Amino acid sequence: MALIGTLTSGVSALRTFSKGLEVIGSNIANVNTTSYKSSSTSYKDTFSNTLHAASGAAGDSAVQIGTGVQIGGITTNFSQGSLSSTGKGTDLGISGNGYFAVQDGAGVNYATRDGSFHFDTGGNLVNGEGLSVLDNTGAKITVANYDTVASYSIAKNGTLNVFYADGTTDSSQAVGLLKIADESKLMRQGGNVYDFAATGTVIADIAAAQSNGLGSIQANTLELSNVDLTDQFSELITTQRSFQAGSRLITVSDSVLEDIVNLKRS
Repeated sequence: MALIGTLTSGVSALRTFSKGLEVIGSNIANVNTTSYKSSSTSYKDTFSNTLHAASGAAGDSAVQIGTGVQIGGITTNFSQGSLSSTGKGTDLGISGNGYFAVQDGAGVNYATRDGSFHFDTGGNLVNGEGLSVLDNTGAKITVANYDTVASYSIAKNGTLNVFYADGTTDSSQAVGLLKIADESKLMRQGGNVYDFAATGTVIADIAAAQSNGLGSIQANTLELSNVDLTDQFSELITTQRSFQAGSRLITVSDSVLEDIVNLKRS
């Protein structure tokens, strides 16, 4: 049983640390992804075989043998990344708490820290995937008569100031922000957006920036990834070594099994 258990422990190590390497690989691959939040893996032991249970007698301790390792959890680091200047008026970074709210064509809402926005030909403020950006009332942001717009600006509180060629202005809309109650329950959906249905936050909670504990909006900037390459390469080395140790465990177990088979033959 001990030898078979050794093989099982080795296999569990290969399985588990390969997932750890996947997490690190994703972090490194997204070092330049706008607003990307890095993840980290924790580990825990698996069920232990009990050879002798402890009793109340003095000096009578439990005798157990572990059966390997498993993933304890994969957590996301939601700390803010640095804001980088882009010079584009519809590039928006959030300084402090909050998420932009975007909506797809089916009316499903998502949260995102990626403020890479632009106006489409219809005057709708959208992200790179074409999802509509919502204002502080939960409505889509649309600039009327967009073809006559001379310029625009977005204030720190999210107010969209539109200046038309005829000299008129419109400041009736403001980019909204969501304060996520429990960020650990955000579900990545790809494209830098999160499903926030399980967080306890609803779209009705959307509010203006600089209110309700929300941060401010910085136009002409984007939030960078919070991946620390130094930490990731350090984790990569230690996880790779753990994987190699698990592989070595299987190799040694195979060698011992071969010796036992040879003894049987002789």
